[in-house]
Amino acid sequence: MTFLFSSEAVSEGHPDKVCDAISDAIVDLYLNHDKKARTAIETLATTNQVIISGETSSSISISHEEIENTVRQTVKNIGYEQKGFSWSDINIQSYLHKQSADIALGVDNLGAGDQGIMFGYAKKEQNIDTNYMPLAIYLANKILYSLSCARHSKEIKGILPDAKSQVTIEYDKNNQPIGIKKVVLSTQHESWLNQDEIREIAHHYIRSSLPNGWTIDNNNILVNPTGRFVIGGPDGDTGLTGRKIIVDTYGGYAPHGGGAFSGKDPTKVDRSAAYMLRYIAKNIVAANLADECTLQVSYAIGVKYPLSLYIDTKNTARVDEKKLLNTIKDMFDLTPAGIIKQLKLQNPIYFPTSSYGHFGRNSTVDGFFTWEQLDYTEELKNAFK
Repeated sequence: MTFLFSSEAVSEGHPDKVCDAISDAIVDLYLNHDKKARTAIETLATTNQVIISGETSSSISISHEEIENTVRQTVKNIGYEQKGFSWSDINIQSYLHKQSADIALGVDNLGAGDQGIMFGYAKKEQNIDTNYMPLAIYLANKILYSLSCARHSKEIKGILPDAKSQVTIEYDKNNQPIGIKKVVLSTQHESWLNQDEIREIAHHYIRSSLPNGWTIDNNNILVNPTGRFVIGGPDGDTGLTGRKIIVDTYGGYAPHGGGAFSGKDPTKVDRSAAYMLRYIAKNIVAANLADECTLQVSYAIGVKYPLSLYIDTKNTARVDEKKLLNTIKDMFDLTPAGIIKQLKLQNPIYFPTSSYGHFGRNSTVDGFFTWEQLDYTEELKNAFK
């Protein structure tokens, strides 16, 4: 018996993603000045307005002018220069204030910045390289990223920043993908671009993003289903930081603890522990110890050691799960300080995570996406020899 599974993604120009990008750009601004800075930045964007609020703690004072310049440059880089929302004349209001002393106390003692549960996940899709991500969210992000690159390079004209995609995958009874059932792509566009022209552009970037040998017929591709998408971005819909947490992670294919990532420094385990569990799960699957791996961890505010650690390989493990769990505990430091040190999270590396997913990306020599490295596979294999 087969089943269908769908995931959606949104572009960097989606109103919520604009807010995520601004929040993470400000995190990077603080960490550029002070590696021990703490931030919890929330952004709201609507027609010609950006409102920033939240808590910060730093040994260096960041001026309102620096923050405003960061906001404008972020919006400019995304590509918003339209009547209802333009980098040059948006009204920017900042209500940032000092981090609560009660929260700071727990973090100062090297404990978690808050209580909560976090998940990490990795999956091996048969004969398809998805960087150990579920196929639907991987393709949904890939389609939008390729469209965005074409827009920024001016390879295409008339396509604007706001876009959404949705991919439906058919799986067989063994939980392996066997085909693409539906693709939805909605993209903001200039008023002079007609629907046939938009459809031609969309079909090209959808098909170029599919795995080798995979096809989809035109009847199963829906492009701008309403027929028009000229007013978009924060002018068309209010955006908020942290409102796309499923888009940010595994597209609903794996659990999410509920905490958003963007705007938070790495002492917030909502972010750092989720990164760490992805790192561990990915290395486990890459080491061929399991084809699929879900990890969960929990913390209490001010307490540095996790309260619990859970693993589920959906019966795909090739080793004893209990021993695998104990190996994780022995091999990895899951305290907030240990995670930050392991993944080098006190660097200004967060803006690129704000769109096209925090996971399934390629780690770089510049220190971006360190949690995507596969540098523990041999050590994990050796633990079971």
